[in-house]
Amino acid sequence: NSFVTRTNTCGELRSAHVGQEVTLYGWIQYQRQGLFLVLRDFQGLTQIIIPQDEAHAHVKKLLSNAPVESVVRVTGIVSPRPPGQENPKMPTGDIEVKVESAEVLNSCKKLPFEIKDFIKKSEALRMQYRYLDLRSSQLQYNLRLRSQIVMRMREYLCNLHGFVDVETPTLFKRTPGGAKEFLVPSREVGKFYSLPQSPQQFKQLLMVGGLDRYFQVARCYRDEGSRPDRQPEFTQIDIEMSFVDQAGIQRLIEGLLQYSWPEERGSIMTPFPSMTYEEALADYGTDKPDTRFGMKIMDLGDVLRRSDIQFVRNALNYPRGTVKAICIPQGVRYLKNKDLESLKESAKSQFNQEIMEIICRPDGSLKSLLTKFLDEKQQSELIRALNVQVDDVVLLAAGEHKQVCSALGRLRLESADFLEASGLVLRDPSAFHFLWVVDFPLFLPKEENPTELESAHHPFTAPHPSDTCLLYSDPTKVRSQHYDLVLNGNEVGGGSIRIHSAEQQRFVLEKVLKEDSEVLSHLLEALEFGAPPHGGIALGLDRLISLIVDAPSIRDVIAFPKSFRGRDLMANAPDYVTPEELEPYHVQVSWPLEEKEVKKN
Repeated sequence: NSFVTRTNTCGELRSAHVGQEVTLYGWIQYQRQGLFLVLRDFQGLTQIIIPQDEAHAHVKKLLSNAPVESVVRVTGIVSPRPPGQENPKMPTGDIEVKVESAEVLNSCKKLPFEIKDFIKKSEALRMQYRYLDLRSSQLQYNLRLRSQIVMRMREYLCNLHGFVDVETPTLFKRTPGGAKEFLVPSREVGKFYSLPQSPQQFKQLLMVGGLDRYFQVARCYRDEGSRPDRQPEFTQIDIEMSFVDQAGIQRLIEGLLQYSWPEERGSIMTPFPSMTYEEALADYGTDKPDTRFGMKIMDLGDVLRRSDIQFVRNALNYPRGTVKAICIPQGVRYLKNKDLESLKESAKSQFNQEIMEIICRPDGSLKSLLTKFLDEKQQSELIRALNVQVDDVVLLAAGEHKQVCSALGRLRLESADFLEASGLVLRDPSAFHFLWVVDFPLFLPKEENPTELESAHHPFTAPHPSDTCLLYSDPTKVRSQHYDLVLNGNEVGGGSIRIHSAEQQRFVLEKVLKEDSEVLSHLLEALEFGAPPHGGIALGLDRLISLIVDAPSIRDVIAFPKSFRGRDLMANAPDYVTPEELEPYHVQVSWPLEEKEVKKN
């Protein structure tokens, strides 16, 4: 209550305050028949008793006529509630305030939706009236918790471990590879700035500059369509250190999260478990495994190698051929036929992967189109390898290793969705399973042209020390010093040890990635002036907070997010500008014919 004219907030009055005169400010949450109202502010609710005597008739009229969500000031005496009328669900439920004087500071017009968490509102409406949506208790909680966590992170990094908080430029130049960047026109003909997708180059240059330990709560930009876990502008906790290795970065982040973790979410245990990229792909079909539940992918190559199943034998003859399966516990009981068909169709449409199902009957025997090709011994080995129980459903796939694993990894998650929709709890939302994924490939084939390579992380990532020689002979086999932090199946952080040799960096850009190194001449030159070994990481703050509060989207932990299509529905941005405003930037808009007609009309 410092610096303001209230004496208390609406959430702090208790029995100990009885008899005191208080002044409260807030919004009218609820009003009943001119007898009482509930006043709300950022901290809570207080019941306000409207006076009924003639001497306070003007106060009664004022408060009785004020619409819900109007802003008012009330002054009155704290009183105990009558016996039997206490409300144990409200922290202030033992008291009420009997009004002596009041003032309506601002009346509220008819609302587009009620300010109540349980009222269903379309997301478009919530975005359009975001300032009203922010009054909800859930969004208030999310944003305040976010603020507390960031403050604790600052304390840990700056006060305890000597990091320097440095702001880096927002107007920069295009970076090769990676996500699409937003362009900003300049007054120089044909020249554009880019909004950085991360402060990557700047933080490396700060290490060359000898700052040793850098951190920033950084705004970043990517010109991509919004998804539940993506926004065109987002925030990351950006970190870089000199003279550090992968283990040092991992220990720092584990300590940072442990120190800033909210008490109400329980404690997190360190060190976090770690697995390689190849292990994650083989066991979970993804590089961001959700380890809160089982249903791991099992390799059946040894079991089925001698079978008479032709498509299995064909697959195992490929250089990277495999046969794998997942076992869905109690699938017969919880999955409908249409669910199984949906799973098989998903694998076909997304991964071009055929799936065979095997069902365990009540007598323990197997029901499948495949069983006629398996003798009793092979069926027993299959049951034992997958630990199949009565009513379990097995989904089996054969083919190229990565395709099979990716398809079964997707089906593992979709199966979990079906099981949970039927009442089983597999993924406890109050459990937090952190995991480091390491030893990623340094390069991957480009989707549009598999004969060319692109960086799996970014072009500044250093090769694994054991694989450095392969960089010059067979770059497709090089592992990287890239590490991702995964939480409950979501990537919440990624980083790497960087290349600090100008010669090696130039080779990666020009010879492996076929990029024009001139775009990065400033960085390459900097690496020639005694650049220290360095590495870092960035934590996706929006995604991390959304997982902590179990929000369905990162939009629920950002004060003013963009819509699914990247628009600001409240201010209607982006918007048109006039040709006169564009003229200094030497930019002209070429309208498609149909849009020209619309603008004319």
